[in-house]
Amino acid sequence: MTTSPYLLYSDGKGNIFEDLSLYACGRSGHFGQEVPLEDWIELPEGGNLYELPGRKGIGIDVRTGAVRVCEKGWAVAAFIPPAYTGLYMASYVNEENAETLPLFCYTAAAWRADKFYVSALRIESDIRQEAAGYDDTKVETGLTTQLEQFPNNRLVAHLANNCAARYECPAARNYFMGRWECPIPSSPACNSNCLGCISFQPEEESIISSHDRLNFKPTAGEIVEYTVPHLMNAPYPIISFGQGCEGEPLLMWETIKEAITQIRKFTDKGSININTNGSMPKAVEALCQAGLNSIRVSTNSAQKALYDPYYMPNNYQFEDIVESLKVVNRHGGWTSINYFVFPGVTDSVAEYEALRQLIKDTGLKMIQWRNFNIDPDWYLEKIGLEEIGDCLGVKQLMALIKEEFPHIKYGYFNPPIERIKGDYEMDFAH
Repeated sequence: MTTSPYLLYSDGKGNIFEDLSLYACGRSGHFGQEVPLEDWIELPEGGNLYELPGRKGIGIDVRTGAVRVCEKGWAVAAFIPPAYTGLYMASYVNEENAETLPLFCYTAAAWRADKFYVSALRIESDIRQEAAGYDDTKVETGLTTQLEQFPNNRLVAHLANNCAARYECPAARNYFMGRWECPIPSSPACNSNCLGCISFQPEEESIISSHDRLNFKPTAGEIVEYTVPHLMNAPYPIISFGQGCEGEPLLMWETIKEAITQIRKFTDKGSININTNGSMPKAVEALCQAGLNSIRVSTNSAQKALYDPYYMPNNYQFEDIVESLKVVNRHGGWTSINYFVFPGVTDSVAEYEALRQLIKDTGLKMIQWRNFNIDPDWYLEKIGLEEIGDCLGVKQLMALIKEEFPHIKYGYFNPPIERIKGDYEMDFAH
C-alpha cells in the first residue's frame, strides 16, 4: 500500500461505502490521528464490520490534509478475531444522545483497492480460534456424543446448550471438537463489579451483558467427569477455570482444589489453568499446592488508579492480584496477564512505567494483548480519565517491553504445557 486507505461509512441499512474524499484515520485515547501505512492489514477472516449509530466518522481530507467529519451516514468499525490486537480504534464524533455501544472492540477500519483493512497486528501464532478451523458437523457430533456420555452432568449441558449452541463460544466449540483448551465455568458469583462485564450488568445501565451467567455451583465430581477424558485424549490439552459465562472462579476455590486433586489422580497430562481476577492469593496458593499449572490474571491496567474504577473490587485490593502472580511464580507455574488494550491509554508513558514495574515485581512470563470490548467514550467517562499524557503507540510499547524483558512471551491464548515447557513456537495445525 502506497497511500492511506479510505474512510468507510454505513447508510444505516446494512450497506457500507467508501468516501474517496477522506483517508481513514484511527483513534488513540480521546483523539483521531493518521495511522502509519504499515499499521494497516487486510481484515482477517473471521473479522466483522459494523456501523456505529449516532456517530460520524472522522477522516483526513485527501486534498487539504485537514481532519474533518464525514457527513455521510454513520461511522464504521471492525471487530477483529482472536489472535489479532488492534493498534488504533475507529475515529468518530458522537451526535447528541448517541446510545452507548455494546461490548465489542471498535478497531479502525478502511478500504483500499477492493479490500477492507484494519489497524491491527497478529500477536499469536496459535490457530485455536480461527474461523476456518471450525467444523460445524464435528461440533454437532461432539455435542450429541458428550451429552449422551455425560447425561447428568450440568456443566456439559451448560457448555453444549448455552455456550456452544447458543453463543457459538469458540472455547466450547473446541471442546466439543475434542481439541485444545476445555472451558470449566465454575462460579455463579463475583467479587468484582467490572464496567464491561459480559455476564452481568446492573439494570440501570444502558448496555446489556452479552452472555447469561452460570446459575449453579458445579460439584468437583462434575468437573472431573468430563475434564479427565479431555486431558487424556485431546491434542495439546488445557483445562481452564474462569470463563466469560461466569463470575470469579476463586470464590469456588475449595471445589476447584478438590477437582484438581482428583484429576491428577487420574492423569498427569496437559495443563490446568485458571483465568481469574487474582483477588485471593491464599486460594491461589492452595490451588498451586493441588497442581495448578498456570494463571491468567485479567486487568485493564497496571495502575491501581485505573484498575479500581473499572473493576470496583469487593473485599480485595489491586495489591492482591500482584501477590497472586507472585504466588504462582514461586510454585514454578506459568503467569500471564489478560491485558485489555485501549490505544491511547495502554500505551501511555504512565502505563508503560507501571507495566515495567509489574513485570519486575511478579516475574511475569506472558502478556496476552487482548482487545478491550467496550465503548471507548463510555469507558473514559466512567473511569474519569480526562488527561492521559504522552503516548508511545501500541507497537512501540510492545517493542520496548520486549527489549527490556526478552523472556516475556506475547500472545492471545493460554499456552498448553508443551509451550510452557519450551516449545513455544510449536506447530498448532494438528
